[in-house]
Parts: sequence; C-alpha cells; structure tokens
Amino acid sequence: MGKAVNQFNGAPGARETFEDVVLPNLDAAYRLARWLTRDECDAEDVVQEASLRALRYFRTFAGGNGRAWFLRIVRNTCHGGRRRIRALTDPFDEERHSSLQSTSNPEALMLRSDSAALIEQAISSLPDRFRELLVLREIEGLSYREMADVMEIPIGTVMSGLSRARDALRGAVNQKLNRAPELGRGTEHAAEIEAAV
Repeated sequence: MGKAVNQFNGAPGARETFEDVVLPNLDAAYRLARWLTRDECDAEDVVQEASLRALRYFRTFAGGNGRAWFLRIVRNTCHGGRRRIRALTDPFDEERHSSLQSTSNPEALMLRSDSAALIEQAISSLPDRFRELLVLREIEGLSYREMADVMEIPIGTVMSGLSRARDALRGAVNQKLNRAPELGRGTEHAAEIEAAV
C-alpha cells in the first residue's frame, strides 16, 4: 500500500487525514455528547454536526492530539447557541446498551444494576461543568492536559474542578443512598458504591 495523500495539500504523508483523526474517535464523541445532551437522538445530531464542522475546518488542524481536537468540537457543538439541550426524559439504560452479558447470580446482577443506576442518577444530577469533567476523565480516560485542551481551560482549573466534581458526586451518591436505603442493601453494598465514586 502506498502512502496516504492528504486531500488538502496533496503532499504524501505530510499530515494526518480526516479519517485518521476523526473516525477512530466517533464513539468517544458520541459518549461525550450523550452525557452532555442527556438524549440519544440529540447526541447523534451533535456528533453528526461536529463531524461536518471537523471536515469543514480540517485544514486548520495543525497536528497533535486529534482526539482532543475533535472532542473540543463536539463540546462546542453541544454548548453552541443554536442548540438547546433538552431536559432528561428517558434515563440511559446501561444494560440495554452494553454488549457484555454477565453470568453472575441474579442477586449480584440486581446489585450491580442498582449501583450503576444510582451512580448514573447521581452524575445526571450534577451541574453541567462537573458532569463534563467526570465524563471526560473517568469515562473517556482523557489526561488532564487533554481535558484542558478540550475544555480550553488551564490544567490547574481542570484538576481543581475535577476534585470538586468528585466531591459533588460522592455527596450526590450519599444523598441518594440516605433517601432510598433499599438501594444500599446493607453496608457491604453501600461500601462498594462508595468505593466506586
């Protein structure tokens, strides 16, 4: 196979192609948009619009971290003035969208499902900024530097904001456990949930 030719400047191997930069990051873009919009259909629309923007402005991509560059476009598309983020209507069903099926006993499955639902509800109750920080770090696995690039804020602000977001998540989980003790199902399960956050 020959060298890739960049469609914008024609030089073989001079720069990465749109396909190399954007396509591997579509799943991460969807997950970020899903958490920011709280709606599957809106998330798909955001990713589509962000992909079109990335294609339109790909000539301005100067190389480097393509994932952070594309996720910044997704984030900006979510927060853009033309898009109103609708309120949460249907909770995201983790089990329905998961490709892995556990063969554990029914009680363990129920406890795991309760824990996931509790953490999801707690994350959804957080302010947008905290939710965004947690999703980028804990779900997408971005480094502090990548998060700073995506959110266009200093790295120190990322670190302090992430600390506050984790504290807020811990508080939200504890509040939900105190309101609905049946979700805790005993101290062992409550300790597992606490350790997860």
